[in-house]
Amino acid sequence: MMIGLFGSGKSTSCGKIANYYKKRDFKVATLGLDVHRPAAPEQLKQLSDQIKIPCYIDEKEINPVKIYKKFEKEFKNYDILIVDTAGRDALSQDLINELEKLYNLIHPDENLLVISADLGQAAQSQAEAFHKASHITGVIVTKMDGTAKGGGALSSCSATQSKIKFIGTGEKVNDFEVFNPPGFVSRLLGMGDIELLLEKAQEAISQEDAKHLEKKLLKGEFNLIDLYEQMEAMKKMGPISKIAEMIPGFSQLKLPKDMLQVQEEKLKHWKFALDSMKKEELENPDIIDHSRLERISKGSGIPTSEIRDLLKQYKQAKKMMKMLKGQNPEKLMKKFKGKIPGF
Repeated sequence: MMIGLFGSGKSTSCGKIANYYKKRDFKVATLGLDVHRPAAPEQLKQLSDQIKIPCYIDEKEINPVKIYKKFEKEFKNYDILIVDTAGRDALSQDLINELEKLYNLIHPDENLLVISADLGQAAQSQAEAFHKASHITGVIVTKMDGTAKGGGALSSCSATQSKIKFIGTGEKVNDFEVFNPPGFVSRLLGMGDIELLLEKAQEAISQEDAKHLEKKLLKGEFNLIDLYEQMEAMKKMGPISKIAEMIPGFSQLKLPKDMLQVQEEKLKHWKFALDSMKKEELENPDIIDHSRLERISKGSGIPTSEIRDLLKQYKQAKKMMKMLKGQNPEKLMKKFKGKIPGF
C-alpha cells in the first residue's frame, strides 16, 4: 500500500514499483483507491497499461473500501498487488481516518510512505502522523533527479523506525532503483556506483543476447545491427547523464551537462538514420555510397554529415573489434567475469 500527501508521486511510484517487480517475473496488478483526485484512477490505468499489467479501478465509486471489496476475489491471482491511496495538500483528520480503515481492511505486507526529496523539515511530523494511522514499513523518496538530496526523508525514517526502500530518479517508469546506501553516498560524492551500473546493464540486455554478442566480438564481427542493438540497450538503461553518474571517476571530469545532452540527441538522430537503412546496409555498411547516403538522409530527416559521423563511429568500433579477433576469450574476459551480463 502506498501512502503520502498529494503531489508526492504516489501514483507514479505505483507504476514504477509494479514495473520493477514485473521485470523480475512477478505477477503484478495495481488497485486505485484514490477517490478524491479525479485524474488519479485514469493516471494509474495509463501507467499500468504502459507496462502491460492489470489495473483495478472504479471511477464512479467514491468509497475506497467498496472498491477494494468489489475486486477482492481477483487479488489471489497475483504475487504482488500495488495499492494507490488518496493524498491531500496537507494532513487532515479525514485522510487519517480513511487510511486507518484501509490499513485495517487490507493488512498490507508493506506500507510505503512516498515522500518528496524536497519536503524538508516538515517530513518528520507528517511521517509520525501517517505512521500512527497505518504502520509504515518503508519509505520511497521521489524527485531525486532535482537539486534536493532527500534530507527530510531521512528524518521520516527516524520518526517511523523504517528504512528507505526505493528512490525515484525521474519521471519515466524505469527511473526507479533500490536504495543502496553505500552506492547512493558514493554517487553523491562523485565516486560513481558500479554495482547499480551493472544491475542496469543486466536489465537492458539478456544473458543470451550478451553471450551472442560476445561470440561475434571475439570473431571480429560487428555491423550496424549490433550497434543498433547496443544503442537500444543503452536507451533502456536511462539517460546518458544518469549512466555517467554511476561510472567511477566520470563525474570528476566535470563535463558540462549540455555536452551530455548533445550526445543524447546525437544518439537519437543516429537511431533515426539506422531505422531508415535497408537490411543489407545494416549488415554491410561498406556498401553505403553517396546515393544511398542521400536516400537515408531524406528518409530519416537527418543531415548527411551526421550519418557520416555515425559511419565513422561504426568503423572505429569495428577496428577495435578486429583487434579482439583471435584473442583467448578466457584471458580477455577474466577481469569481466561475473561483472558483465553473459560473461
